Amino acid sequence: MSEFLSDDAFEKFRDLIYNESGIHFSSSNRTILESRLKERLRSSGLPDALTYYSTISADSDELKILLDSVTTNLTRFFRNTAHFETFEYFVIPHLIKAKRNRGENKLRIWSAGCSTGEEPYTIAMVANELLPAGMQLEVIASDISLKSLMVGKQGFYGENRIGGVPEHYLKRYFSRTGNGYRINDDIKSLVRFDYHNFKHDSGLRGMDVVFCRNVLIYFDEAAQKAAIGRFWDAMAPQAFLFIGHSESLFGMQTRFEFLKTDWACIYQKNTAGSSA
Repeated sequence: MSEFLSDDAFEKFRDLIYNESGIHFSSSNRTILESRLKERLRSSGLPDALTYYSTISADSDELKILLDSVTTNLTRFFRNTAHFETFEYFVIPHLIKAKRNRGENKLRIWSAGCSTGEEPYTIAMVANELLPAGMQLEVIASDISLKSLMVGKQGFYGENRIGGVPEHYLKRYFSRTGNGYRINDDIKSLVRFDYHNFKHDSGLRGMDVVFCRNVLIYFDEAAQKAAIGRFWDAMAPQAFLFIGHSESLFGMQTRFEFLKTDWACIYQKNTAGSSA
């Protein structure tokens, strides 16, 4: 038993975090939760874990701060090259053709669990290179971490954060500023950052692509299935879903179709009523 957190207290926090976010802490990663709780106690000046539990049970703002602190915000530009090759060479051309056939002129993409913004900005840059004149682009970037969203909105990244950005993209879409780089306004204007908790419906509908990579691994099976169901509801017919390379819908009863491309494996909401 931990001197800081009794088994009973651990279960209280574990259940509250799960019920509020779907994030699951098992006994094997209990130390991570304890570390985050100690940080919050130091910041809030509260004497012990149970007092803090009473606080977050009554204070939704502090609960959001705790949920923010227990998430892992590991990301980078052009993370998982095979995914962005699939996006560039398969998904975007497919959607352009489908949009033209239907007389539509807007592409909507959701970066779910966007962290500090590298993923949605990469999406916006790649799509901007390929979309024909007259076709609009909207990228919705959401996360449960308010701190990460603020970084994304600012669009400034230190030199150590832009590794992996191809030289062409760096020259065209970034401006050197002090000890780092700032995303140019023409790309920033395509990305809208917003807070979202996967336990709830995002309210989004008609999304053509959803990126949700390396997020489902923090959920148990029930929470994963619920999140995948909400993605289905948010997506347009024939839309595409990207999940992390270590994640899979295999064995999970969903309506998504597995799709193997020349570059990577993704999923598609392949429903009637729309044709490419």
